[in-house]
Amino acid sequence: MLITSAKGALWLAFSSVVSALGQERIISFNSSEGALQIAGGSISKGQILVSSNDYWGVIRAAGDLALDFGRVTGTNYTLSNGNSSSKPANYAYKPVNNMNNTVYTTTGSSNYSGPAYSNPSPKDVVVIAGTIGHSTIIDSLIASKAIDVSAVKGEWESFVSQIVKNPVPGCASALVIAGSDPRGTIYGIYDVSEQIGVSPWYFWADSPVKSNKMIYVLPVKKVQGAPSVKYRGFFLNDEQPALTNWVASHWEATPYGAGYGPAFYSLIFEVLLRLRANYLWPAIWGTMFEVDDPGNQPLADAFEIVMGSSHTEPLMRAQNEFKKFYPGAWAYNLNNETIDEYFRYGIQRAKPYARNSLWTMGMRGTGDTAIEGLGVDHIVTLLETLVHNQQTLLAEGLGVSNVSTVPQMWCLYKEVMTYLFAGLQVPDDVTLLWADDNWGNVRRLPMKNETSRVGGAGVYYHFDYVGDPRNYKWINTIQLSKTAEQMHMTYARGADRIWIVNVGDMKALEIPISHYFDLAYDTKRWGVDSTAEWAKAYATREFGPAYSDETADIMMRYGMYASRRKFELVEPQTYSVINYNEADAVLQQWANLVADAQAVYDKLDAATKPAFFQTVLHPAIAGEIVHKVYVGGAKNSLFAGQKRNSANEMINYVLEASDKDVELTTRWDDLLGGKWKHFMDQTHLGYDGYWQQPMRNTLPAMTYVQTKLVSLAGHVGVGVEGLNASVQGDDKYHSNSGNNLVLPPMDPYGPVTRWFDVFSRGTKDCKWQASPWASWVKVSPSSGTVGPKGSDTRVRVSIDWASAPKSFSGTVNINITTPCRGLDKHGYAEPMVQVPVSVRSVSSNFTSGFVESDGHVSITGAHYQTLVPPASSTKDNTNVTYHKFDSYGRSGSGVGLTPQDTEKLTVSTAPALEYDVYFFSNSTAANVTVYLSPALNYLGDGIPLEYAVALYPKGSKSVPSPTLVKPVGPTVGGDMPAGWGYAVADSIWGKTGNYTTSKFAVLQEGAHTLRFWALMPGIIVQKIVIDMGGVRPSFFGPPESFVVGRDSISKYEQTSFLSEVDTLGGAKH
Repeated sequence: MLITSAKGALWLAFSSVVSALGQERIISFNSSEGALQIAGGSISKGQILVSSNDYWGVIRAAGDLALDFGRVTGTNYTLSNGNSSSKPANYAYKPVNNMNNTVYTTTGSSNYSGPAYSNPSPKDVVVIAGTIGHSTIIDSLIASKAIDVSAVKGEWESFVSQIVKNPVPGCASALVIAGSDPRGTIYGIYDVSEQIGVSPWYFWADSPVKSNKMIYVLPVKKVQGAPSVKYRGFFLNDEQPALTNWVASHWEATPYGAGYGPAFYSLIFEVLLRLRANYLWPAIWGTMFEVDDPGNQPLADAFEIVMGSSHTEPLMRAQNEFKKFYPGAWAYNLNNETIDEYFRYGIQRAKPYARNSLWTMGMRGTGDTAIEGLGVDHIVTLLETLVHNQQTLLAEGLGVSNVSTVPQMWCLYKEVMTYLFAGLQVPDDVTLLWADDNWGNVRRLPMKNETSRVGGAGVYYHFDYVGDPRNYKWINTIQLSKTAEQMHMTYARGADRIWIVNVGDMKALEIPISHYFDLAYDTKRWGVDSTAEWAKAYATREFGPAYSDETADIMMRYGMYASRRKFELVEPQTYSVINYNEADAVLQQWANLVADAQAVYDKLDAATKPAFFQTVLHPAIAGEIVHKVYVGGAKNSLFAGQKRNSANEMINYVLEASDKDVELTTRWDDLLGGKWKHFMDQTHLGYDGYWQQPMRNTLPAMTYVQTKLVSLAGHVGVGVEGLNASVQGDDKYHSNSGNNLVLPPMDPYGPVTRWFDVFSRGTKDCKWQASPWASWVKVSPSSGTVGPKGSDTRVRVSIDWASAPKSFSGTVNINITTPCRGLDKHGYAEPMVQVPVSVRSVSSNFTSGFVESDGHVSITGAHYQTLVPPASSTKDNTNVTYHKFDSYGRSGSGVGLTPQDTEKLTVSTAPALEYDVYFFSNSTAANVTVYLSPALNYLGDGIPLEYAVALYPKGSKSVPSPTLVKPVGPTVGGDMPAGWGYAVADSIWGKTGNYTTSKFAVLQEGAHTLRFWALMPGIIVQKIVIDMGGVRPSFFGPPESFVVGRDSISKYEQTSFLSEVDTLGGAKH
C-alpha cells in the first residue's frame, strides 16, 4: 500500500504463482479435508477483520493483504474494524520544523490516513488479524480459549495462525493471525500474502502474480517463533548516480535535495516488512532522512520499521546535518558543547518514535573518515568520554532511569575496530556491531568470553562498496554460498543481535538481499549448505516452477562468475590469454550462461519476462559484455605485439561489445515504460587503478596495426601456447632471428592437447602446412589458409600415446611451411614449433592420487584422499571435521572445518587432510601454495588464522614437523593486513604474494603425501598448487592435475579449469 503518490505513475505488477520461501505452508489452491476456503466458490469479495485499537502498521498491512487478494483473484477484498461508517485508520504525529534544525519545534499536527474501512460483513470475513494485548478481537479469542497463544506471547516478532470456528458472530470460520507484537502480526499477514502468490518484490522487481480464483487455508496451526537475528536490515548507501537520479526523476525535490520523502520510503518500508526484515539505515550522501521531509521519521514508526543511522551518523542525526546547520569543527575535543547540543536535538526529535529506534553510538571523522589529528590513545579516551556522555544524554532526553533498556549499538567499522584492540572500553549494554572488510569477509566475531555481553553483538556486511581497492556498485556481484558461509559463522559465534547489509542503491541486488534476510530470519532452516535449495525456492516463487531448476542453476553460476573478480576490477591482464586457455574458458562460461538465461527467458510468459530480465538475464548479459571488452583488449595487445592483422579485429570486437553495453542500458531504461530508468546510470568500464568510479565509460587501451604493408618477416606468423613470442621474425620475447618456439610439455598425465596459432600479418591469402617430425604427434588442422581478412587458425597438438615410443623423452619438431615466401626468406628461417614429450607412467602401486605434469601438481582442496583424525582428543575437537562447501569460491568448491564455532586448534588437536601425490621430478624448492578464501583474523590478531602443511615421501615412518603458516598479518591502525587488497580483488589468498606459499624439498621421484591441517574454521581451501618450476602466470592457477583412480589418459582434457570435476559451469556440469 502506498502512502503518497509518486510524481507520474507508481507501478503495480499483476500476475505468477509463488509460495512463502522457506516458510511452513498454510495455503493451498486445492480443496482438502478440513481446509477453509478463503477465495472462490461462494466468496465473491472476502473481508479482512482487524480491531480499531491495533497498531496503525498492522492495519496498514491488513489493507495490503486485501489488495493482495485482489492481485491474485481479480477482486480486492475489503477491510473492516467491525464498526459501520468508520473513518480510515489514522496515525497522528507532530511534524518537526525542518526549517530550524538546531532548536526543536514542531509545526502543528499531521497524520497518515488509510487504509479505508468498509462496513462489517461477518459472513465474508476470511482473515482476522491482530496483536496480542492491542486487539480487542484477538484478546477476546484468547479469553474464550478459541486460540492458544502461550507459545508466542511476550516473544519477539512471533505469531500464530490457525483456522478458528465462529470467531465472531456471523462468521462460520476464519483464518486468525495473532502476533506477539505489531511486527509479529505484520509478518503473519504478509506470510499469507506471499503464500497466496504475491512476492515481496512485486513492485521493486516486478515479480508477477499469477491469478488464482480458489484459495484454501490448510487445517494446521502455525506457530512462528522469534527470528534468529533480532534486528535485520539494510543500509541504503545512496552513492550517485543510480538511486538518487531515479528518485529525483519521480518525486519533487525536498528543500534540501532529491525527493527522498514518504512516497519513496513507503516503498522501502513495505519491501523490508514483506521480506521479514525490520531495520533501516536510510540514504545518507545526498539526503537527510529526518530533515528532508518531516514525514519520514514518523512514517517509519507508523510502518513499524526500526530506524537507525549509519556507522558515521550518531544518535539519529544525518551526516549532512552538522556541516549544514552547526558552527565549528566536527571534533569532540574542540567543539564538544556544540556537538552535545547536536546530539540532544537528535534525541528530542526521535523521542516520539523511540519504541522503533536503535541508536547509533560513538563518532567518526567527517564524511565516513577516521578522526584526525589525535593519537590512538587520545582517541580511545575521547571516545569513552563521548559514549558516556551520549548515554547520559539518551537517558535524560528519553526520560528513562536505566539506559540499558534503550537499544544502542556501536559500529566497529574500519579504524574503530582497532580502537577496541587498543583498549577502548564499550559499555556492556551497547551492541558491538562488528563489520566485514567491505568485501564480504567478516573482520572480527565474538570470542567465547564476549558472548555474555548484555548488548550482544552483530555484523555490518556489504553487498556494495565505494572505496579501496576499487568500487563495486554497478550490479549484483554476490556469491550466495559465500554469504551463507560467512553469516553462519557469524551466527555460530553469537553475533545474532543485529545483521545489517550495505545494499547501495538496492536495485539489482534483489536476490542477495532476499537470501540475506532469509538467513537472518531462520538461520537453522537455511543451513550453510542450503544455497542451491534456496535458489530453487526463490526461482519458483519469482518465476514459477516450470524452469526453477534451470533458473537456480543460472543464479548459482552467475554468483560465482561475478564474484570471483568484481566487474569494476576486471582488466585486460586479469585472465591469461596464453596460459591454461584461461581467458577463453571464462568467455565460454559467460556465453553458456547467457545462452541458458536467454533460453529460459524466451519460454516465459510476457508477465514474467520483466522480472527475469532485471534479476537474471540482464546481469548475465552485462557480465559477458564486460569480459568481452577486457579479454578483447588483452587479445589486441597480444596480437599487436605479434603484428597480427587480427589485432584490428579485436578492436572491432571490443567496440561491438561497447555498443552492446550501451544497448543493454537503453533496453533497461526502456523497460516497462521507463520505470527503472537511471538505475543503470552507473559507470563500470574504464577504472584506471584509482578506486573511484570513472566519470564516463571508457575502453582499455588498444593498438592498431598497419595492414596495407606486409610484415618484414613475411605474410605468415606463428605463436604458441604459453608465450607472447611469434616467429618468424624478431621480438623481445625470444632470441633475435630465432625461428623456434617451444610449447609447454606433454605427457600422458597432462593436457590432452596443446595449441599454436597460424596467422596473417601480410596483405594476401597464404596457404600453410604443419608437418610433425613424428607420426605419433598429431596436429589438427594440419593445413589451411590465412589472409588479411582474418582467418587465424588455432592448431591443436595431441599425442597418440599408444604409438609413441616407450620411455621417449625429448622434443618433437613441427615445421610450419608456406609458399608465400618473399624477400623475408633471406633474413628469417621458416618457423618451427617444438613439442617436449615424455612418455612415462606412475608406479603400479600408486593407485590413487595426483600426478605431476608440466612441472606442477594442482589439487582441488575438496578432493583429498584421506581424512586423518586428530592425534589427540579434547572436549573442543570431539565433533570437528572437514566440510565441503559446494558451489563456492572462484570455480567450484572449498573445504574447511566445522562446526563453525570451533575454537582454534593445534596440529595435534586438529584433523588433517591427506593428498597423495606422484612426482616425476625432484626439486629442493617445491613451492606449495594454498589458495584460501579471503578470510581475516576473525578472532583478532592475537588468535590469527593459521594452518599447517607438510610434504614428505609416502610411507615415511613418521610425519615430519609441518610448516605453520599465518596467512593474514596484523591490522595496523586503519590499514588492512598486508596483501589484503590483492586477496579481495582476486577473491583468494594465494594468487598474489607469498602469503600462503611454503617451500619443501622433494628429493626423489615417486609417491609423496601432502598433509594439511586447518587450525580454524575460517581456513577454507579452494586449491593447492605444488610448483616444481613449471607454473605459469594465470588467475586460477593450473587446472586440476590428473588423478589416478579417477581419470583416464587422453580423456581428462585438463586444458583449462573447465575440465575440473567441481567447476561450476564446466565440462562435467
